[in-house]
Amino acid sequence: MKKMKPESLMMTHGYVPEWSENAVKCPIYQTSTFVFPTAEAGKRFFALAYGKTDPQEGENPGLIYSRLNNPNLQILEERLSLWEDAEDAAVFESGMSAISTIFLTFLKPGDRLLISNPVYGGTHHFVHNYLQSIGVHVEHFTAETDLVNLTEELCKDKRGAEIKLIYAETPANPTNAVIDLKLLGEMKIALMKSHDTDVRMAIDNTYLGPIWQKPLDWGADMSCYSATKFLSGHSDLIAGAITGSQESILAIKTLRTFLGNMASPNTCWLLTRSLETLSIRMERQASNALHVVRFLQDHSRVSRVYFPGLSSQGTEQVSIQNRQSTKAGAMISFDVIGGEAIAFRVLNKLTLIKLAVSLGSNESLAQHPYHMTHADMPELEKEDLNLTDSMIRLSVGIEDSEDLISDLKQAMEGL
Repeated sequence: MKKMKPESLMMTHGYVPEWSENAVKCPIYQTSTFVFPTAEAGKRFFALAYGKTDPQEGENPGLIYSRLNNPNLQILEERLSLWEDAEDAAVFESGMSAISTIFLTFLKPGDRLLISNPVYGGTHHFVHNYLQSIGVHVEHFTAETDLVNLTEELCKDKRGAEIKLIYAETPANPTNAVIDLKLLGEMKIALMKSHDTDVRMAIDNTYLGPIWQKPLDWGADMSCYSATKFLSGHSDLIAGAITGSQESILAIKTLRTFLGNMASPNTCWLLTRSLETLSIRMERQASNALHVVRFLQDHSRVSRVYFPGLSSQGTEQVSIQNRQSTKAGAMISFDVIGGEAIAFRVLNKLTLIKLAVSLGSNESLAQHPYHMTHADMPELEKEDLNLTDSMIRLSVGIEDSEDLISDLKQAMEGL
């Protein structure tokens, strides 16, 4: 048979019904530990788990303890890998757990992190309130940064030798600014050649998911996700995920083993369920978002709409977005005329769209980034990035698009 697409494999890949009384769906393996068939097998399992020996051809690690491995975790990670044709994947108890584990795996005091701005507020807080406190140097770039010139500068400057991790969130939360993944991949290679160092590249791909954008194709070593968002889509779990090269994921899983921050069997089971409908959910959300964007563009009290691919984002931004992603996604930010007071008034009048943080769910959600998800960012920094108190961030769900527009219309009446 020809190679099947991920959509066809999400119901079956990695699971053998005969393992579980021929159940069509994988059960929840709600157990802390597993019985060894023999003492010799237990010895072999631990030798493999701790990297004391290499597996033989076709040999899979034996089950030991759910902090190390669990069938639900293993099946989920195998299916996640399919979406980006990744060599491996790792799943965590939250998106921030996944993101912080990347930082802790590849950065140590004295190293330099090159990171895009803006990023999710939790990421920004961890970088500036923890990583800097232990001596990690932090350098920002934005969608406006000339990455070609920055690459040349860093290849000549000693700062470039300190860079061990390039991290970008694209599209950015909440401004939808896009970062050129091709240029970042070229920067990584140039830095390694110029300074004879090992540099990793990680991309927060939460906004577009593995459906519409595949950072690994552009030179990234890792794609990371708040799996709570589109990957789950049901607002009923918290999880994080990383897909990427075998070498990078092995290092991450090794640290995860001792941090103990892997997802639970129940969380993995729920997320495995969600992957079955990932593609059709995200397609509906993307379609709905385009209808909502058109409405917002024509509204007299909306001063700006932030959405990938719009001409208002700039010609270069449109070019980058069209090159590295197949669709613009389902995340919209827009500025209302009148500042915080009017933005709050709109948020308080919404009925179908719920006033809540998070994103990527079946239900549409709206919030005020300036005072909510990005409250910890310095005000001057927010203003420089066009993240104003006039902004509303909208995550478009799978409802009827006309009903979503009607809700926005009534919320903005009489402004």
